[in-house]
Amino acid sequence: QVQFVESGGGLVQPGESLVLSCSVSGIAFSAYEMGWYRQAPGNQRDLVAAVPITHTTNYADSVKGRFTISRDNAKNTLYLQMNSLKPEETAVYYCALDTRLVGIMTTSRDVEFWGQGTQVTVSS
Repeated sequence: QVQFVESGGGLVQPGESLVLSCSVSGIAFSAYEMGWYRQAPGNQRDLVAAVPITHTTNYADSVKGRFTISRDNAKNTLYLQMNSLKPEETAVYYCALDTRLVGIMTTSRDVEFWGQGTQVTVSS
């Protein structure tokens, strides 16, 4: 049974920072690409950042330079450091795992396993 435990969401003011974490069990964490997606009400679920098993990272253009994705294979944990947060980035953030072994994580259709999401609200 694959299990994700997400944490780190909350309410922050514009310009502040948050760190999200996703602890994974029940699967060989280091063997698969993982990433973070976000979804606001009425919108599609879009990729924020991804890290393949090569540790090469990919980011949405809107977050490049402000967000950092990382993984600790020894701890089976995925992280997202989010700096200089903007109100339009208010959304539910989802941890995601791609079991295909080939290809690049892009759309939500590439994801086999999802975390339950953590709410990030950026507001003054």
